Amino acid sequence: MKAQEGVLDCLNKVLTAEMTAVHQYLLHAALCGQWGYEQLEHEFRSTATEEIGHVSKLMSHILYLEGSPDMQRLHTVASGRAVPDLLNADLKLEQDDAVLLREAISHCAKVGDYTTRHILEDMIVDTEEHIDWFETQLKTIKQVGLENYLSEQIKKESS
Repeated sequence: MKAQEGVLDCLNKVLTAEMTAVHQYLLHAALCGQWGYEQLEHEFRSTATEEIGHVSKLMSHILYLEGSPDMQRLHTVASGRAVPDLLNADLKLEQDDAVLLREAISHCAKVGDYTTRHILEDMIVDTEEHIDWFETQLKTIKQVGLENYLSEQIKKESS
């Protein structure tokens, strides 16, 4: 199926953002593991896995639309020296992703590509949940203090 005008560009921009997110979350998982924060390591790995699903879905849809997934680009992967640095970087990453997704959804609606719009709408739900999670973590740090917050991150919750 041939893509509507501009849809492949939107999808490749979102693909770049999602691939960057995968790399950033994997780095943050590794850092938290190195620092001994098992619970945060698990959260970051889980989020990276979710983002890999988005990347896979985007690649498949780009190919379905007879396009070529641009796998050569990444935005800067943010790091940090402490957990709050990671949480703030990830919050910004997800906020930027939400803006990009809203623009792409709007474009798809404008050109009448409702299938692509639906895929992107599913993704923005996950993005908004991530934003909420990061905001909650940062608010919790402010309320209970960094040391108390981090003491709860040492052991992964039992399933």
